[in-house]
Amino acid sequence: MNKNKTLIALSLAAGLAASEQAHAFWFGSSGYTQTKYPVVLTHGMLGFDSILGVDYWYGIPSALRQDGATVYVTEVSQLNTSEARGEELLQQVEEIVAISGKAKVNLIGHSHGGPTIRYVAAVRPDLVASVTSVGSPHKGSATADFIRQVPPGSAGEALLAGIVNGLGALINFLSSSNSELEQNALGSLESLNSQGAAAFNDSFPQGVPTSACGEGAYQVNGVRYYSWSGTSPLTNALDVSDLLLGASSLPFNGEANDGLVGRCSSHLGKVIRDDYRMNHLDEVNQTLGLTSLFETDPVSVYRQHANRLKNDGL
Repeated sequence: MNKNKTLIALSLAAGLAASEQAHAFWFGSSGYTQTKYPVVLTHGMLGFDSILGVDYWYGIPSALRQDGATVYVTEVSQLNTSEARGEELLQQVEEIVAISGKAKVNLIGHSHGGPTIRYVAAVRPDLVASVTSVGSPHKGSATADFIRQVPPGSAGEALLAGIVNGLGALINFLSSSNSELEQNALGSLESLNSQGAAAFNDSFPQGVPTSACGEGAYQVNGVRYYSWSGTSPLTNALDVSDLLLGASSLPFNGEANDGLVGRCSSHLGKVIRDDYRMNHLDEVNQTLGLTSLFETDPVSVYRQHANRLKNDGL
């Protein structure tokens, strides 16, 4: 990532946070989400910070800031290995610590953002107060395993990788940071399938459950670990993305999942809940807030978690 662009983006985020906190000071803030350390949000595969005025974390940063949280939205490669994305995020975390004046951050990662933030916490635990994964495939995704059946080195693999890399590059170009990040679709695929996830867990086991569907260690090297996820691929008839997630859920063969990640694979550290009536995009309040009418608003779930971090002294 271009360091100057990153620093400018994070400085603007700091200015926005200061402006919103000043507004809260003058017009009132409950302090409900006022964590000790800044909240840092990290997107998943093919994610972004903001495109054409639409945020990946739809309505979430402003809701957290409104009642006291300092929030930074990061952008890493849309497509790459967990380690490569983690190195990109680490650079931003170091800059956030310098800008904010706080010694640590609270990392929240959605989807592939989960392993990405785990990498940062493993290599620099001194900079991380907590890790929270949302709908992340810590033990791999059945969807990724299905796609991996395309023969390695084949023309089909090359064509698929080219198309997906092109999509990643387009998303990166349209994003507000426009940081010209490297795209590596095959790297993403190898990180998100079961075999790649197992190899990553061997190197970075912090917070990962040792049983098939249990909880992991709540705290490792001074870092607290949390997770939550959904198990409903189809949640809102008005949301066209539900059709895609319904199709991508088929390889799970009946296992509870959010359309891309199985319930048990989402577990990390303290499992807050693993059965929200949410699909993979509902977990970040997409598309445009079209989520289930019969479940807690996703924005409220993030507010509750910020309050949890606050009460845990983080």
